[in-house]
Amino acid sequence: MAEEPPVEATRIDPKLLEILVCPLTKARLEYDPERQELISRSAKLAYPIRDGIPIMLPEEARPLTD
Repeated sequence: MAEEPPVEATRIDPKLLEILVCPLTKARLEYDPERQELISRSAKLAYPIRDGIPIMLPEEARPLTD
């Protein structure tokens, strides 16, 4: 059996990252390419990126536990 190539992480356009903010706190977001999430430290939430599209809904976000 042939091995499947590793899945390459989706890259977020730096210009998009500059304008996106947390919908709850309006704070800047950090991009986590490994987990494919946008992190809002102020809201303690991680917004998922699915198929290259940031899902900026608080009810879809994962609570940060650190």
